[in-house]
Amino acid sequence: MKSIKIIAFLFFALSIAACSSATAAPEATQVSTVVADNTIVTEGRLEPIHYAELALNASGLVSEVLPAEGDKVAAGDVIARLEANEAQSLEDAQIKAVQELTSAYQEVRDTQYELDNFDIPTDFSGMTPAEALKVTLEKLNKARKDFEPYKNINDKNLELTQAEKNGQVYRNTAKIYKKKLDDAWADYRKAIQWMERESNFSTAQSKLAQAQKDYDALNDPKFAEDTAGVRATLANAEIRAPFPGVITDLNLKVGEFAASGQKVLTIADTSHWVVKTTDLTEIDVVNIKEGQSVTVKLDALPEVELNGNVLSIAQNYSESQGDIVYEVTVLLTEIDPAMRWGMTAEVSFSK
Repeated sequence: MKSIKIIAFLFFALSIAACSSATAAPEATQVSTVVADNTIVTEGRLEPIHYAELALNASGLVSEVLPAEGDKVAAGDVIARLEANEAQSLEDAQIKAVQELTSAYQEVRDTQYELDNFDIPTDFSGMTPAEALKVTLEKLNKARKDFEPYKNINDKNLELTQAEKNGQVYRNTAKIYKKKLDDAWADYRKAIQWMERESNFSTAQSKLAQAQKDYDALNDPKFAEDTAGVRATLANAEIRAPFPGVITDLNLKVGEFAASGQKVLTIADTSHWVVKTTDLTEIDVVNIKEGQSVTVKLDALPEVELNGNVLSIAQNYSESQGDIVYEVTVLLTEIDPAMRWGMTAEVSFSK
């Protein structure tokens, strides 16, 4: 990093006049103090304010490439198309989205009907399905434990041991615990049925929400950037611009095979530019604030001085040649037509 510091020095001039009989007293010559320049100067690199590297969401042969590198595109413009059996165009995806949305609505109605017509036991009053399931499971486990001593006793065994064990009482006790166990199982199954219907309804609602989201994204007339991801995934036979910009790197050719996940182009919004610092140390970053005025000189355009403001300061750090450095992003308020992505810059922050 470059630093400009001018240190003021005070010089004292001593004049000594000699005469035959006496020496004159020296007089100090006063010099004005030079104010130090506290400007922090660092290096940076020029970038468009927003850019994206686009990849394919399907594999296939490239059937069409519409723009050329350097062309401007609007949000939603088709950049390229693929030929692939499993891929679908935007129009195909829109048709499928309508079908899935209709099906999702029907599933919600069906599961809602089943839930509304489920006969909830009075014992479950005030409970949720999950609470009812928990309570009935606890009762079932207790009933199974209580019946454990009697599970191998049948009526014949009880008749044979009636004399010595008071069989009538023993028989009645076994029947009581068996009845409690049967009732506990019945309540538990009822709770499970209630839980299943509730779960089916919740699942149907989630599917409907997703189907509606997909439908809205595929039919978004503005081709907004926040819906571009859904379009790219579902309409995977096409690559469309997620926002207005310039094609800066295009690696697609008609007739060539392109693989899913392969980066094929870069689109950049060059309506605004930023400079990101590369060597601003921890000593100097504490003197930088968001909104602070900045001047920038590009190494390729040394005679041009551009103004800007601090847009953001990184919270995390990196290491560069043994120094702890922080990335500061400067938004330029001026643009020169000769500017190019990646140009190195000298960034000056005034304290």
